[in-house]
Amino acid sequence: MSEAVAMQGIVKRYPGVLANDHVDLTVEAGEIRAIVGENGAGKSTLMKILYGLELPDEGTIRIQGQQVRIRNARDAIAHGVGMVHQHFKLVPSFTVAQNVVLGLEPHNGIVLDQAGTRAQVAQISERYGLKVDPDRRIMDASVGEQQRAEILRALYRKADVLILDEPTAVLTDSETDELFAILKRLAQAGLTILFISHKLREVLAVSDNTTVMRAGKVMGTVRTASTSARELAEMMVGRSTLEDRARQRAPHIGEPVLEVQDLSVHDSRGILAVRSASFQVREGEVLGVAGVEGNGQVELAEAITGLRPSASGRILLQGRDIRNQPVRTIRECGVAHIPADRNDMGVALDAQVWENLACTHYYERDYSGRMGLALDRIRSMAGERIAGFDVRTPSLTCPARNLSGGNLQKLVVARELGDQRARLVVASQPTRGIDVAGSEAIRGMLLDYAAQGAGVLLLSADLDEVLEVSDRVVVMYAGNVIDVGKVDASTREKVGHAMTGGAASAEVPEA
Repeated sequence: MSEAVAMQGIVKRYPGVLANDHVDLTVEAGEIRAIVGENGAGKSTLMKILYGLELPDEGTIRIQGQQVRIRNARDAIAHGVGMVHQHFKLVPSFTVAQNVVLGLEPHNGIVLDQAGTRAQVAQISERYGLKVDPDRRIMDASVGEQQRAEILRALYRKADVLILDEPTAVLTDSETDELFAILKRLAQAGLTILFISHKLREVLAVSDNTTVMRAGKVMGTVRTASTSARELAEMMVGRSTLEDRARQRAPHIGEPVLEVQDLSVHDSRGILAVRSASFQVREGEVLGVAGVEGNGQVELAEAITGLRPSASGRILLQGRDIRNQPVRTIRECGVAHIPADRNDMGVALDAQVWENLACTHYYERDYSGRMGLALDRIRSMAGERIAGFDVRTPSLTCPARNLSGGNLQKLVVARELGDQRARLVVASQPTRGIDVAGSEAIRGMLLDYAAQGAGVLLLSADLDEVLEVSDRVVVMYAGNVIDVGKVDASTREKVGHAMTGGAASAEVPEA
């Protein structure tokens, strides 16, 4: 096989951080190469350099055997490199076809060729088995269809090398299986796939070879079929004592912490997103909420935490109705919230790290004095949280936007779980974009909260996570809450059935 990509001696420095330390990476044409590593390992930085989003301080790049200089994304595309980002870069009001050809639209003279646009998109879609409706607006498309539109856009620009950054983070099990089938077809057609992921089970399922990075360096490349999740995890974290996580706890279930009764919530378009939902979360219990994203999970979490008004129903926190109360009031009642979108809802990107940690409690006596903020106490608290939650940042005064996605997520978790005062934790996608060790740590924190008598409402698109952590599971489908019951050997099958509409109506979970 011929060389598709070769990156040699790549160095990238940021203030206080050596993100890539003389990295070498060679990938052959038609190969699916997984790149794994903990947050801050340097894998995303390396791929941004290949796509022209960052410039290396040292090193060379070869594409198809020719040394090239990639100064921006336009250069990368010209050399046949495409990238599908974890957060899709699509125009919501445009159709799938319009997004695919955006910037390279076919014309008849000076008039946009609408029929030609549809025909070209349909042709590429059929060739690679990427099922899309060219006329569907992105705002109405499923997450899986949006991702296929992103892949089509790269193929339309004649990409030979395709980078995918955490491509399964927002997909269900069935959508993930479909994506893997697409990637294998693309590789068989000669495309080279670079696949960044934290999910080792998926890496083992789809890749030919796996490159492991740690602390900015390549620790090695292994034939995926000849390795295991344990071996990869040990290479990633630099120790040989990693144990398989086994949930071995006997939860003491107490009185209801949260009671949601006939709750209805509209989305931002005024459409009913949560339909007469009813369920309970008890002391010491983790209730997992599974389901395809877009079935009301975000609206449910935002209604409970005061970020979105609800139309009707009741939200009782230890017997007190908090529905449509201000966010501060709900927080002071003992609710912690890890939001699904860390960039939009979790952090203030332009604020410094310490400011993000203090923003929910700055007005309290411990952190505020007569003349203003008690900065020494705030920074002491921030330093303890940074160390305790392994948030990797050059300093407390570093703007949050300079942190990697995984470290931003840790920053949110440090703020929400650091003071151990919450009676209810609403955790939406709490480990999205987090490495293996970090994910285990966060899941352990949620279990610790439950062990101390708090209730935990876990909303996650990662079914493995839901089944690992939860005591009971419900599924959200079309805004309805469907009870699946206590977690046992049959739960995965029941959840899969409910997630695809197998249950016709909502059921109220038993207490």
